[in-house]
Amino acid sequence: MRLVLIGPPNAGKGTQARKIEAHYDIAHVSSGDILRKHVADATVLGQRAQGYMDRGELVPDDLIIDLVNDTLESTDIEKGFLFDGYPRNPVQAEALDDFLLEKGVTLDKVIYLHTDDDVLIRRATGRRICPICSTVYNIFGFAPKVEGVCDRDGAQLIQRSDDKEETVKRRLEIFEEQTAPLVEFYELAGLLLHIDASGTPDDVFDAVISELDQG
Repeated sequence: MRLVLIGPPNAGKGTQARKIEAHYDIAHVSSGDILRKHVADATVLGQRAQGYMDRGELVPDDLIIDLVNDTLESTDIEKGFLFDGYPRNPVQAEALDDFLLEKGVTLDKVIYLHTDDDVLIRRATGRRICPICSTVYNIFGFAPKVEGVCDRDGAQLIQRSDDKEETVKRRLEIFEEQTAPLVEFYELAGLLLHIDASGTPDDVFDAVISELDQG
């Protein structure tokens, strides 16, 4: 399988990426992981990216493309892959098409996880994390036995700053602005699979596999 996974914040992309990777035994290519590794290793590309990040600027498309392509050169993509976090817009999508064309490889499908904004906001604002053991709870679903306290070690649970409602809403707006053209790009290419991400992780995964196995 040669796949791209896209979706808004809190749609469950990370969970589904791990499940899909294991199910098909394919390489998981995360642009976020690639960027962090290059920065940590202080590569030439990583240092360029760090400069933009230090100034609070978005890393430009051409640099992101170079970072991903550099990683793909050492990845056995013929055995299959799952892109997560890349591409983020049509410019990056066209660059990915060009790279794969050079390698004689094409995408099979693009998985688009989506659900209503209120579901995504509820998932984020209800999330609480243990600062000691990193267990993740949700007050609207998987709540701790004692409010605000971790079941495992009794630590006071915390809410991340980026899980506050206003922050989540802004992230969803940015996603819509930046990614809507990408959804249309892959829709026109006949590659897009619409997957309802409102269910449990297992339900969503079953829907993904069912659609992929149908071809």
